[in-house]
Parts: sequence; C-alpha cells; structure tokens
Amino acid sequence: MNNQLSLASHNVRILFWVSFFGTISFLQPVLTLFYMERGLNSSEILIVLMFWSGAVLIGEVPTGIFADRFSAKISFLVGSVLKTISMVMLLFTYEPWMFFLYSFINGFSVTFFSGADEALIYDSLKESGEENRMDSAMGKIQSATFVSMLIAVVLGSLLAKDLTNQQFNLLIILGLFFHIIEFFLILKIKQPGNDSFTKKNPFLQLKSGIRVIQQAPQLLLMFLNVTLVFIPAGAVYGYFDQPLLKGAGLPVYLIGILYAISACVGFIASHSIGWLTAHFSRVLLMNFSGMLAVIGLIVSAIFASSLWMIIGAFFVLRLVRALRYPIYSQLSNDLIPSKVRATTISLLSIVDSGLDLIVFGLLSTIALTGYSNVLIGCSLIALIGTLLPIRALKKQVILPDSKGSML
Repeated sequence: MNNQLSLASHNVRILFWVSFFGTISFLQPVLTLFYMERGLNSSEILIVLMFWSGAVLIGEVPTGIFADRFSAKISFLVGSVLKTISMVMLLFTYEPWMFFLYSFINGFSVTFFSGADEALIYDSLKESGEENRMDSAMGKIQSATFVSMLIAVVLGSLLAKDLTNQQFNLLIILGLFFHIIEFFLILKIKQPGNDSFTKKNPFLQLKSGIRVIQQAPQLLLMFLNVTLVFIPAGAVYGYFDQPLLKGAGLPVYLIGILYAISACVGFIASHSIGWLTAHFSRVLLMNFSGMLAVIGLIVSAIFASSLWMIIGAFFVLRLVRALRYPIYSQLSNDLIPSKVRATTISLLSIVDSGLDLIVFGLLSTIALTGYSNVLIGCSLIALIGTLLPIRALKKQVILPDSKGSML
C-alpha cells in the first residue's frame, strides 16, 4: 500500500512541475503585439488561432489512442518534443505561412497531453485505492499553471517593454529553457501497472471509447455541462476581459497586475478543492460555480462602465475556471475504464472542439453590435450548460474484451 501511495504522490508531484515548466509562456502577455511586430495583420492572427484549433481537432483522437496504446509517459515525451520544435521555429518565423505551421505543430503537441494526464493520475490513484482523490490531485496539478502565469505575465511584459525583436527572442529562448526542463521531468514519471495501457488494435480502442460514451450518457451530459460553461466564461470572455477592464477605466499597466492577483486566487482555489469536496457535494459545487459564471457574465454586460463591478466579475469568472474542471475530472473518470481512458477523454474533446466552432460562429454574428450583447449571449449559453443535469456515479462502464468476457 505504501508503494502504491508513493506512486500516486510521486506522479502528482512530477506532473505539477511538468505543468509548471510546460505551460509557462513569457511571450503570452505580449503575444498579439509580437505577431504584429512580425508583420501579421488581425486577419492573419485569427488564421493562426484557427490552425491551432484545427490541429487540436485533428489530433485529439489519434493521440488519445496513442497514449492508451503506448502509455501516458511516452505520449508526454512526444508532445514535449513537438512543442519544443514549434518554439524553436518562432525564432526564425516572419512569414504568415510559417506562423500557421508553428501554430499547427504547437496545437498538435498539446493533444499528446490532453486526456493522457488524467488517465495517468487516475490510474496511479486507483492502484492505491484513492481514486476518490482525483479532483484534489488535478487541482494541485492545475495550480501550477497559475504559478507559471503569475511569473510569465510580470516578467514577460517587463522584459519586452520596448517590443523589440531582441526582446521577443529573449522571451522565446527563456520559454525553450523551461520546456527542456519539462522534458527531463517527464522521464521521472512512473507508469502505473498492467491496467494503465493496452496493446490492442487502435480501431478497437476507438470503438470501445465510443461504447463507453454510449453506455454512460451521464458522462456526455457532465461534459456538456462543463464545456458549455467554460467556452463562454473562459475562452470567449478571455478575449474581452482586457478591453472591458480598459473601457471601465483601469489603466493598461494595471491589467497585468490584475492577472497576477487572479493567478494567486486560482492557485489558492485549486489547492482548496480537496477541502471543498470534503464539505460540499461535487454536484452542488458544479451547479453553484455554473450559476456564478452566469452571474459574472451578466454583471459584465450590464455594468460595463462600473470598474469595481467589472473587476468583481473578472475574479468570479477566474475562480469558476479554477474550480470546475478538477471536480468534473473526478466525476467523469469514475465512469471510464482504465484501458480506454485517454481515448474516451479525447473523443469528448472532439465534441468540445465542435462546440467551440458553433459558439464562436454564433457569437461572431453579434460581435459587431458591442461587447455587451456578446456577453449576454455568453451568459445564456453558460446557463444552458449549468442547467444540464449531472449526477455523481461510482460504477465504471464494463466493456467486453476481445473474447467476449467482461473487463
């Protein structure tokens, strides 16, 4: 038991640092300005984002199958190498087509981590009989992204204050250094036992993943609940929070400080998930946080000229983003068999990518009428997601093996 416990503890600790070094981006706080300095116009920047999303859409399922077949650790190593290659490209990228290629490779690299990280942690905890700690473990790992964000937004904007090419290259090289550390940390991951990956035909893995979703419709409902809140309250709002804060009267130089404070809030919230789920039901927390997202979006739309209301809504929406995913991770992984865990999660991510395109398309039709109308639309979408019923279920789906017996 002690060895099993140490396996879960070891992997959570390593993935915390993998997440820290792998997600830090010193270029992020000045990324749009970097694109413009390298000659991209607004239309080409949107195409760069589309290439990233397209790579995720294409890569999710095959990389999920890859992780189930060859193990999460191998999947992480491949993803880390691809991510490093994409960062090296940025040093020499000035033409639009090179930015498109960079974005595609970078987006594709992310899919080697997506789903595989949850599979690794859940199976590590499962060996110790502590799979009920999945949300707490994912919260701790997620908290690393807030620490890296805190460092990146402050240091990145400071080092690139003059927006020169040399300063941009310095930020890229710093990021490369951190990604190389990430690669060597991945080598320290310990793969769980026999149940954590499989060598069966990838098409059978895909079929099994689809069967899991068919046999557990509650899994799809939970996913829709999460993603229909995250897309408007996270992805869409993330494009409008800066102009909202600026329009409400916040000086531009304070926006980075606000981001840093929100990163601290997210870090604390992520580390508090174990305490929260010990005192409140996970379903209650999901419903409550969903309604908070709806309220935050409505407040942002109605009180756009009130600085303190906008700042309050900003922190509420950041808090919601920190809380919901780790809790969902616990609820969903309780249902998914280990042998097709990464494949099933990747299949659900395909749904997420499709919803991204639908929601972005719908909101783009009203974007020209102003931020407020977009945010009202976001609040309605988040409300639909929050109202989708979810239940906490402990019994995993049981799949027949190739001989017809049950796994």
